[in-house]
Amino acid sequence: MNEGGGVLLVPRQPMAAVSPCAAYSTPVMGIPTPSPFSFSVASTRWSSSRPYNHVFSLVLRAMVMVFSFGSSLALAVTMSNNSQQEEKGFQDFPELVYSFAITTCAFIYSVYQLFKGIFDIAFKGIFISDKTSEYTSFILDQFAGYLLVSSSSVTALMINQPQLSGNTSLKKAAVASVCMSVVAFLSTVVCAILSGYKLSKRIMW
Repeated sequence: MNEGGGVLLVPRQPMAAVSPCAAYSTPVMGIPTPSPFSFSVASTRWSSSRPYNHVFSLVLRAMVMVFSFGSSLALAVTMSNNSQQEEKGFQDFPELVYSFAITTCAFIYSVYQLFKGIFDIAFKGIFISDKTSEYTSFILDQFAGYLLVSSSSVTALMINQPQLSGNTSLKKAAVASVCMSVVAFLSTVVCAILSGYKLSKRIMW
């Protein structure tokens, strides 16, 4: 306002036009802007690695199936139907019958796991949920491994018994059964480790 009572008009300074996108396009100094591809690449790598884990697990299941079947077959070929023969079959020894039953159960379980794994890859887990599968596989793998090492120990002790000293064919069959049962046990151990890793990852993450 001037001395004469008039109103003093001050000219308005022109303001610089600022685009709304500019406030978001310029990041604050010292704070890196996360890339939208940082998480998608990691998830892509994880998802692409899952089929390889499934294939490796299927290979182990196939090994358990083959060697457990071979262990059972090695004893089954010595079965004797004539009780008057000099060389007895494995059915005359409870320890070998126990080993035959355990390896047969391990063969059936490995067939189930192999079928389930192939079905999960083909139909993306429709057969059984991932959570239920990881819990049951972790428990059953440890149980199967315990039974396999138990039957292998019993058969290995049976080899040096006097009852098999004169039975050459049955002794050789018992040795072959123990060797294949040990390989099936080691494969089952690796399967149990993988099952435990998957289960712990689900619980912790």
